[in-house]
Amino acid sequence: MKKLEQLISPNKVGELFENIHVMITLVDSSGALISWNHAFGDYKKSNSPINKLEDIFLQQDRHQVNFKLSAASQEHWTSEIISNNGTPSFFDCALIPMSNGNLLFTAEKIASTPDTQKLIDRLNRQVKMFRLESEAAKKIARNKQVEMESVMIQAREVAQIDPLTFLLNRRMIVKELQSEVIRAVRYNSPLSISVMDIDYFKSVNDTYGHLVGDEVLRQVAYQLRDHTRQPDIAGRYGGEEFLILLPNSDLKAAAEQASRLCRQISQAVVQVQEHSIHVTVSIGIAQFRHEVDTWDTLLNRSDNAMYEAKRAGRNRWVVDE
Repeated sequence: MKKLEQLISPNKVGELFENIHVMITLVDSSGALISWNHAFGDYKKSNSPINKLEDIFLQQDRHQVNFKLSAASQEHWTSEIISNNGTPSFFDCALIPMSNGNLLFTAEKIASTPDTQKLIDRLNRQVKMFRLESEAAKKIARNKQVEMESVMIQAREVAQIDPLTFLLNRRMIVKELQSEVIRAVRYNSPLSISVMDIDYFKSVNDTYGHLVGDEVLRQVAYQLRDHTRQPDIAGRYGGEEFLILLPNSDLKAAAEQASRLCRQISQAVVQVQEHSIHVTVSIGIAQFRHEVDTWDTLLNRSDNAMYEAKRAGRNRWVVDE
């Protein structure tokens, strides 16, 4: 097998090996692995078999990865990858097209928020402490039970809520999507979903820094909560991407909501210190097709429609018919 340095242009080699802990691999247009660095090689040994780039991603994310490969354009996104311990972790991913038609993929693990992890650990310790208390103190047991229930509620909330936007996190919004599809099938009711992505969000981070980028995410999430009706469910699907579920709604209702969101977000001003930032969003809409769709095909259709909105110029919504 050729060395990675021989397969890519010389001016990229120094940049790639500057942070050698980052997983780096060279793939062809179909995603087949050609060569990789030491970090990716260690990962590959621990998670065999891996023959294509899509093999390292969760099942529901593979369509998005293959779409990016087929587009053959420079991409940057956040996604979950199966870690060496067998559990998924978030990685900062990038895809760079090479002059020979191949593509360079990099993935760097994103450390979990320390404050959130400390809170989870503290709550878990409290739950264990309450469970181990003796039956001897029956008078205070009632109060302790109330405290324990309160702690457990907080622990569940921490596990279900995205700590930055305070929307449902990825696992919970996907779980809600699966439940809504089951409900739509059982009662033969309509169900529409929207995938919303912030336009040029990487430029915001590159220009103003990640702290400003985080504030933009929080403000967009606020607009999302403020301009969706009560039965609808919104969550942060990953990075700058959000997922909205519209139970008992057809494409017309979903399109009206998308139009309202595009308008409200584009008119809003995110004020961070001395910066006044305007952002727009692209939205893809799809309605559940009975006896045709599953939850993941519905999600794929909505995701593809969102990319169509991007290609059409951004700051708009597109319906997958």
